[in-house]
Amino acid sequence: MKPWPIHRLPTLLGVEASPVSHRERWLSMSGGLLGIALVFAAAALHPLGVGSALVVASMGASAVLVFGVPHGALSQPWPVLGGHLISASVGVTMAKLVGPQVIAGPVAVGVAILAMHYARCLHPPGGATALAAVIGGHEILALGYGYLLAPVLVNVALLLFAGFVFNYPFRWRRYPAALARTAPHTATAGSRPAHPAAGTTPMLGHADLIYALSRIDSFIDVSEEDLVRIYDLAAWHARESQPASQEIRPGRCYSNGRFGPDWAVRCIVDESDDPQQDLVIYRGVAGADRRSSGMMSRDEFARWARHEVERDENTWRRVARQDSKSE
Repeated sequence: MKPWPIHRLPTLLGVEASPVSHRERWLSMSGGLLGIALVFAAAALHPLGVGSALVVASMGASAVLVFGVPHGALSQPWPVLGGHLISASVGVTMAKLVGPQVIAGPVAVGVAILAMHYARCLHPPGGATALAAVIGGHEILALGYGYLLAPVLVNVALLLFAGFVFNYPFRWRRYPAALARTAPHTATAGSRPAHPAAGTTPMLGHADLIYALSRIDSFIDVSEEDLVRIYDLAAWHARESQPASQEIRPGRCYSNGRFGPDWAVRCIVDESDDPQQDLVIYRGVAGADRRSSGMMSRDEFARWARHEVERDENTWRRVARQDSKSE
């Protein structure tokens, strides 16, 4: 058995490899400081003070996510809000029904994880919030379900407010993540890259991924290996779902599969009778090509089209290919 290469030790240990700038690291620190300072300031206004049950320790972990990984799926407002409130409810319930902490604690955390999964608001600090409801002492136990409102809801609301206000001036890290996606690109994030030509799939390497991560300049909670695997799977799926030229037929509609303002849907309205030319006539019905029309070869149209679509009430839905349904 070959020994593990010493240069792969950081990978084995999971050492962070995301090329985040020093500025981004200091911004994360400053945001976390502000968020928790607001939580403590609110607690200080209460007669019992900051040493009371009005500060939930799990908010420190949430602050790391909101300000250190502002665009992570686990950091978004619904996971933060729903994760804490659902977990707090589970924790209080287990403390009341189960009794012994040695049993109620594990059950509370386990059920909280399950509940967050089903509510689509998985938030790791929620497990600590559920556990605190069980082992937090007489002061928290005396609150009962009031624990959900104060301190949990108050703490979460202040943390989310701080996340929005603090991150908003920095377009590349605006919070929630949807605000950053709709914000114009800045010099920090780099100009918007041009789309590759239709029908082409660029090959990505290590240097390309490192470059992309450095231009984003925000901690991405995914490893480089995962990014490569995700890209490979997405590229394979795109190739498998792309219609062949012989599948381009009148009466059918197709999308270019792009995002934002470049997304378009074209419907084939006719085709040439001359098999030598093999032309199709299309009409743009949605997106960037709406109210347009044109003519091109069937092969050229097949390279433009990423998948067939059909109208489903108010949206365009992808049509599964017959060969994909049998897999």
